[in-house]
Amino acid sequence: MTGTSGKSFTPPTAGEAMDAMWDAFDQLRSGFEKKVGSRMGRGDVRAAVLALLAEEPMHGYQIIRQIEERTGGRWKPSAGSVYPTLQLLADEGLVTAEMANDRKVYSLTEAAKDEAAAAAKDAPWAPTEPKEGGRVGPLSKAGFDLAQAVAQVGRSGSPAQQEQAVEVLDQARRKIYSILAEG
Repeated sequence: MTGTSGKSFTPPTAGEAMDAMWDAFDQLRSGFEKKVGSRMGRGDVRAAVLALLAEEPMHGYQIIRQIEERTGGRWKPSAGSVYPTLQLLADEGLVTAEMANDRKVYSLTEAAKDEAAAAAKDAPWAPTEPKEGGRVGPLSKAGFDLAQAVAQVGRSGSPAQQEQAVEVLDQARRKIYSILAEG
């Protein structure tokens, strides 16, 4: 086949097309999931610490445990990220530390109340609000369901079935773009 650029075009094999579709579904999923991995950025640690201290004073280990519990075990920050964050917040005048039972217990200062309230909304365990009246929920579920079906065809379908699935998905993609073009 020759494309519009005059260069030869070889259509992808069913396996290559399935790999490309799986990559596309991974991108779709990542757009809908709230990221909570084993490593988070400095701002995430800061937001989590402020959000927790807005609820009650805690020592560093309590903060680590609470983050792990509230993220369902998906994120357990290291002491090497929590304690420097606490020190930075203390340097900024946002937290104070007092000794209680041989541990430093950290509390928010009055100056930190507004920042902590904002951080609580962005905490890694905070529920995310669906966009535009809840339309993202059903859309992402439909995308996940479709991805599972595609993966099943990719794993156990014959080459002919895989090619048929590629055609159906190509038609679906065109139809979805036409929905955007209408509105």
